[in-house]
Amino acid sequence: MKLPHRRQFLHLAASAAALPVISRIARAQAYPTQPVRIIVGVAAGGPTDILARLLAQWLSERLGQQFLVENRPGAGTNIATEAVVRAPADGYTLLFVGPASAINATLYDKLSFNFLRDIAPVAGFLRGPTVLVVNPSVPAKSVPELIAYAKANPGKLNLASAGNGTGPHMFGELFKLMAGVDMVHVPYRSGGAALTALLGGQVQVYFPGTVSSIEYIRAGRLRALAVTTATRSDALPDVPTVGEFVPGYEASNWFGLGAPKATPAEIVEKLNKEINAGLADRKLNARLADLGGDVLALSPADFGKFIADETEKWGNVIRALNIKAE
Repeated sequence: MKLPHRRQFLHLAASAAALPVISRIARAQAYPTQPVRIIVGVAAGGPTDILARLLAQWLSERLGQQFLVENRPGAGTNIATEAVVRAPADGYTLLFVGPASAINATLYDKLSFNFLRDIAPVAGFLRGPTVLVVNPSVPAKSVPELIAYAKANPGKLNLASAGNGTGPHMFGELFKLMAGVDMVHVPYRSGGAALTALLGGQVQVYFPGTVSSIEYIRAGRLRALAVTTATRSDALPDVPTVGEFVPGYEASNWFGLGAPKATPAEIVEKLNKEINAGLADRKLNARLADLGGDVLALSPADFGKFIADETEKWGNVIRALNIKAE
């Protein structure tokens, strides 16, 4: 048998080595060839679900395949996360992530996954404040007045949350810790239930996101005392930040997209590119601003660092206050 010349052999070897790369690029270019699921760890109809559906609609229009939101509530979003961790890493099962993803890493002692290890960051989507709101029956009209009232009446004010360990709970606990006040935490099964209780006067204080609360604030049914981000919100420009009165306080709602850890980088990069194009689109940008949020346009690596920083921050709070999942 005639053996190939050395130059021919090297050329054949190089061509063979390039095949997997070409195959991956071709797969990314063709993606998606079938509907894609975005798993959301909360029930349909709430603020997180609304944002996930906005993202799904944008990706459906851009990529020519349906991106379908699938709600899998339960266990503080851990059920949804576990489903995505165990899904094939082919880009057809994605996870809508948010503050709970960072909080749960410390809140739960025994998880079947490690979020930072097992979920690949794809893209950020929105970052926005929660709002320190009170029922109008509360006499305080500013953060200093609320702190003074709470200190004069320890344990009298009830602090609502969407459940133990949720963002509103953690944001409230951080406020209590830094302001030195005693308010009774009252967890509800959902953000909607907590908001209903606040409107009805069963609880007096809550830290909801702007998506769910801004219309009630504008209508005067809730009194906004401050936003929780480091800077004021364009949606509520006359509302100060908590940090203006409690130096160093900062907390924010944020959302984005993740995928199983071994998802091909080319698919992750394609999704990141299309999502960031949406965040630069005037119509989608205006819709997010109307909901009180700012775009969170990041590379996959930067989004991963952002999540890691949030995980460390809330882990420190949970350990300091010895908060446990219920």
